Amino acid sequence: MTEPGQFLADTYALIEIIGGNRSCAPYLNSVLATTKFHLAELYYHLLRFYSFEEANRYFDFYSGFLVTVSLSSIAAAMQFKLQFKDEALSYADCIGYAVAVELGIKFLTGDEKFRNKANVEFVK
Repeated sequence: MTEPGQFLADTYALIEIIGGNRSCAPYLNSVLATTKFHLAELYYHLLRFYSFEEANRYFDFYSGFLVTVSLSSIAAAMQFKLQFKDEALSYADCIGYAVAVELGIKFLTGDEKFRNKANVEFVK
């Protein structure tokens, strides 16, 4: 079981937390952060699969988890994306990963492409 800590959650992690995935239950006691990029992806998903009211409620709630994306994080993210160019990593996840590294916290994701990368908390 995961000890409570701090994590930067990607879109997958947020969707699974909202959906009640039992594997994500330990993270409910953690301090979560996310980026505007992940929030945008989350909102789109919520609009597709939830009511407009629920989508807006979760959007408002997770807006409180936003952290600033620094220019140095963007540069590090694009270097990371280039390093793993054959894996076709998403821009949002590369940015989230770089922000997590910059903040000294783990990147929380269920993306298989990140499973064995350093500084990743993998959850499915």
